[in-house]
Amino acid sequence: MPSTSIRHGGDRVAEALQAHGVRCVFTLCGGHISPILSASKARGIRILDVRDEATAVFAADATARLSGLPGVAAVTAGPGISNTITALKNAQLAQSPVILIGGAAPTALQGRGALQDIDQRPLVAPHVKRFIKIQRVSELGPAVDEAFAVAQAGVPGPVFIECPVDLLYDEVSIRQWYADAAGKGTSVADRLLRFYLNRHVKKMFDGSAAVSAPQVRPVLPPRAPDGRLQAALAALAKAERPLLVIGSQALVLSKQAEHLAEAVARLGIPVYLSGMARGLLGRDHPLQMRHQRRQALREADCVLLAGVPCDFRLDYGKHVRRSATLIAANRSAKDARLNRKPDIAAIGDAGLFLQALAQAQPASTAAGSRLAAWVAQLRGRDAARELEIDQQAQASGEFVNPIALFRTLENELGDNALLVADGGDFVATASYVLHPRTPLSWLDPGAFGTLGVGAGFALGAALARPGGEVWIILGDGACGYGLVEFDTFVRHGIPVIALVGNDAGWTQIAREQVKMLHDDVATVLARTDYHAVAAGFGAEGIVVKTMMELPAALARARALAHSGKPVLVNVWLDKTEFREGSLSM
Repeated sequence: MPSTSIRHGGDRVAEALQAHGVRCVFTLCGGHISPILSASKARGIRILDVRDEATAVFAADATARLSGLPGVAAVTAGPGISNTITALKNAQLAQSPVILIGGAAPTALQGRGALQDIDQRPLVAPHVKRFIKIQRVSELGPAVDEAFAVAQAGVPGPVFIECPVDLLYDEVSIRQWYADAAGKGTSVADRLLRFYLNRHVKKMFDGSAAVSAPQVRPVLPPRAPDGRLQAALAALAKAERPLLVIGSQALVLSKQAEHLAEAVARLGIPVYLSGMARGLLGRDHPLQMRHQRRQALREADCVLLAGVPCDFRLDYGKHVRRSATLIAANRSAKDARLNRKPDIAAIGDAGLFLQALAQAQPASTAAGSRLAAWVAQLRGRDAARELEIDQQAQASGEFVNPIALFRTLENELGDNALLVADGGDFVATASYVLHPRTPLSWLDPGAFGTLGVGAGFALGAALARPGGEVWIILGDGACGYGLVEFDTFVRHGIPVIALVGNDAGWTQIAREQVKMLHDDVATVLARTDYHAVAAGFGAEGIVVKTMMELPAALARARALAHSGKPVLVNVWLDKTEFREGSLSM
C-alpha cells in the first residue's frame, strides 16, 4: 500500500480532499497537477480521467447536485483551464457547488513566457464564487477547506483553486530545480538572481514543516425569517387557487429530498416541478401537474415560487398575474426579486422553507378538500393534454415518431432510472412525456441551456448512484459534443445508455429559422452512424429505424447496461410539429 504521509504539496491537497469526503476526482491529466492525482489515488480517491476538461467539470457538477457535497475536478494550466469555462459558467448559473483545482506555471516564472502560462484570474474569476491563488506550500490544505465552505454557503456555486506546479512537488526537487535555474555564475547579475531565487524558495516553503489537520467547517443552510413564514402561511390559507412551482434550488440539500416530498404532499397545494425537482413526488402523484403551466399561473390567486426565479422560463414574471399574491422562497435575494418584486420574499433555503410551512400549517387550514375543485380542474386539463399526446404518438411515418419513442421508453424505464437531458427539441419533447421515477432522477443543464453536458453529467451520476440505470437523452446535435467520452465509459466500466434522437438537424433552431427567414443554413446534419462510433470505442451500438424495432432495442440496451457495458441507441426520427412555436429568448 503506498504511503500516505505528507511528502509534497500534492499530498496536502489530497489529504484535505479525503477529509472532506471526496470519493472521486474527475480530470484530464497534465504535468502541472500530477502530484495531486497521484496523492489522491494513494489515499483511495478514485481518479476518473476523461477526454475533455469540460466533461470533468460537468461530471463534478452532477455529483454535487446528486450528493449535496461539492464535486471536484482537476485540470492542467492554461488551455486546460480555459477549456472548462463553459462548464464552470453552467455550474455557476445552476448554483452547483463545484471545486475546480487548476494548475499554474511555476511561481517565479509567471508572466515570463512559461509553458501554458496565462493570467488565469481574469479568465476564471467572473464564473466562480471565489478565486483562490496559492502562493505558499502551507496554504494548500487550508485553501481546500476554504473552497468547500465557500462553495456550499448561501447560494452555492463553483470555487477555483490555482496551484502553481512548484508548490506541488517535493521540496528537495524544487530547491534543486531553482538552484539549477540560478546557475553558478559570478557576475553581479548572477549573484542577484541567486539571491532572489533563494529568497523566493524560502518564502514558498516557509511554515511548511508544520502540517495542520484539515478543517472541515460545518456549513449551516440559510433559513428565511419566521415573519416571512407566517406571512406565507396566511396568504396560502386564504387563497382559493394557490399554486406551487418548485425548481432545482429547492433540492440543494439533496439528502432532504424525501422530507421535502412529504412536506409538499402535506401542504396539499397543486405543484409544477422543474429542473432537478422533476421526480420529487414520484411518477404519478395527484398533486403534480405537468401541462398548461402558463394558464394555471394566470388563474392562480397565490403563487409560491420555491427556488425558481422569474426569468425567461416564466416570461420574466409575466406568467403570474399582477393581482395574485407572489411568494418567492430563494437563497438568493437577487433571484427572488428578479424581474418581479414578490409580495413575500422568504430569503433562505427554499426546501427548508417548504418543510417549515408544512410543519407550521394548522390542521384546520390544510388544503385538502378546500382545494379539491381547483386540483380537479388542473388534473382534468392535464388529462386532456395527455390524450392529445397519445393521439400525436399514433402518427406514423418513414422512421420513428419521437412522441411514440418516449411513450415506449416510459414503459421500459426501470424504477431506478436516472435521466440526463442533453439537447434541444428532442429533450424538450422528452420532458413532456417522460415521468422521472424518484427524487433527484432528472439532470438538465439549467438556466444556461448548455449543450454538451450529457456525457459528463452521466459520468457523475453513475459515480454518485452506483447500480442505478443512467440514461442520456441526446439530441443528435448535442451528441457531437461528448461522443468521444464513450472511450471514457468503456475504460472505466461506466454502463450508461445513450438514446440519440437522430433527425439529421438542429431542429429546435431550424423550426423557427426556416419559418421566419426561409433558410435552413447551418441547421442541417446527416443521419450519422453514431452507434458505429460508440462501437469503435468498445461500447455497444444499436441502430433503430422503425417503431417495430424499438421495444426490442430498448430492452437489449437495458440488459447490456445491467451487464456492465455502455450502450448507444441511434434512433432515426421522423420530423414532428409537436413543439411548433417554442422559441425562447
